[in-house]
Amino acid sequence: MRLTFLGCGDAFGSGGRFNTCFFVEAAETRFLIDCGASSLIAMKQHGVDPNAVDTMLITHLYADHFGGLPFFMLDAQFNAKRTRPLTVAGPPGLAARLPEAMEVMFPGSSKTTPKFDLSLVELEAETRTPLNRLHITPYEVNHDGLAPFYAYRIEADGKVLAYSGDAEWRESLIQAGREADLFVCEAYFREKRVPMHLDLKTLESRLLEIRPKRLVLTHMTDDMLAVADGLPHETAADGKVIEF
Repeated sequence: MRLTFLGCGDAFGSGGRFNTCFFVEAAETRFLIDCGASSLIAMKQHGVDPNAVDTMLITHLYADHFGGLPFFMLDAQFNAKRTRPLTVAGPPGLAARLPEAMEVMFPGSSKTTPKFDLSLVELEAETRTPLNRLHITPYEVNHDGLAPFYAYRIEADGKVLAYSGDAEWRESLIQAGREADLFVCEAYFREKRVPMHLDLKTLESRLLEIRPKRLVLTHMTDDMLAVADGLPHETAADGKVIEF
């Protein structure tokens, strides 16, 4: 598989980075992991055709991970003239939240029938689900108490890709990331612990239990980015490409 970090930033634009959006190419399908508010811009900047995306996997319904969907949908309908089916999958609440977000950003847009088949799929935690030549297992993580928040374990081409989403430490991250070929994990701060997010020190203390084959840190604050070059771990950057 091949993963391109279209955006690996946080909600505050730390480091001038785009909101979270990863483009993944497998042998028989292409998909996005998250679609933050700036994602359509990032896709076009990095030469990724939105019409090539078969599936979007949304970890949670916050703007820096989900807010690009109204822009994507509008572009698909009126600019890109999409005809290819699209599946958007995520936690419970997705099917209600998407039209609400579209109406806030572009009034009336949710009432326009797409010219392509759109499937909204709400995934069940800890249930391995086949979807468009992928197998996806979501794991609940702590980001706040308002709605389900997911980490993902994604299987394709005989490989495992895991992503933490935004997550305070929780044992489910071990299940999501265990021995993954690639584990993309939040490292919001190096040692400072804050609610709803994962710091590197805590992650490092549990790596022997997770044992990923390759670890890449993402969703870093300005404080974390300032020391990133001196870290003993690989870090994400907008435009970075990983083959695994």
